[in-house]
Amino acid sequence: MRTRLPRIPLRRSVKKLEPYAAPVEGRAGKLRLDFNENTIGCAPSVLRALRRLTREQIGIYPEYEAAVARLARFFRVRTSELLLTNGVDDALHVMMDTFMEPGGTVLLVEPTFNMYRFYAQLADARFRTVRYTEDMGFPLKAVLQELRRKPGAFLLANPNNPTATLVTPAEIRAILRAAPRTLVLVDEAYFEFCGVTVLPWIRRYPNLIVSRTFSKAPALAGLRLGCLFACPEIIAALKRADSPYPVNVAALVAAEAVIHDQRSVRAYAQLILKSRGALAKGLTDLNVKVFPSSANFVLADFGPGAKSLLRKLEAQGILLRDRSAEFGREGYVRVTVGTPAQTRRLLRAIEVSR
Repeated sequence: MRTRLPRIPLRRSVKKLEPYAAPVEGRAGKLRLDFNENTIGCAPSVLRALRRLTREQIGIYPEYEAAVARLARFFRVRTSELLLTNGVDDALHVMMDTFMEPGGTVLLVEPTFNMYRFYAQLADARFRTVRYTEDMGFPLKAVLQELRRKPGAFLLANPNNPTATLVTPAEIRAILRAAPRTLVLVDEAYFEFCGVTVLPWIRRYPNLIVSRTFSKAPALAGLRLGCLFACPEIIAALKRADSPYPVNVAALVAAEAVIHDQRSVRAYAQLILKSRGALAKGLTDLNVKVFPSSANFVLADFGPGAKSLLRKLEAQGILLRDRSAEFGREGYVRVTVGTPAQTRRLLRAIEVSR
């Protein structure tokens, strides 16, 4: 006899939630230029460190104190200014849980990283939004005007995803000065590709949180490790709302291997910067509009026919990310920068497929 399940009510914010469009399964073996991942994979030093994991380490709950101390020294912060999270997605979740009351206001400059809106919606927040200009310029004046309304939080990716554009330190300083009662997150997921950071400013601005990830240049996306940096009072508040064991032991071991092998990270970043220039030039030569980039991806406007092109490329095992919906018309595609050989393969495929 079938048991009738009870009708369990959903939270209002969950009912309104727009699901995140995660990558499709079956990406293995393809040229994955759709999710800004490291296209080579982690350094050999990371694999060696993971192979040294013992049965005992895997069988017990992780201990964080020593790893946090070493990571804090690497980032030149105090341990009280650092929180490790299960990727930056988890960091956003903890931030919203800690500081956002239902009905609070979040300011976004769109288009931007989709998970900002996702976790703010989950917290039942309201939104104030401004948009990047048609040439992907940052609308500083409009942002400063919105900050006068004293939103609860302002979430800024720098460089931004998907535009790949960079907000200057001078502009961020103006934002922080205009928003002393607003929590300001500066997400530096692509720091290794631009070198611009406001991390040292956490001691100057008590409302500033800076996030970093080990998912991009360090190539630990599969292990999920993010970092939040802020003044000790904010970090202590975040810890109160966080779970006791958010980061697994393999991620800790891999992260320590990364910070001791920065030569590999820097070499990969330099390789990608060289390849990014070749990709931008190659697309421009194919009459594709390319916007300036400070990250490991470029935003390109392929115009009408972009969806058809993406299908043809996928049939050849090449995946790009269609971002047209966020711009209101077909054409906008985000392209992760691969190695020079991967870039040449992509450009040849585009040339014969258009």
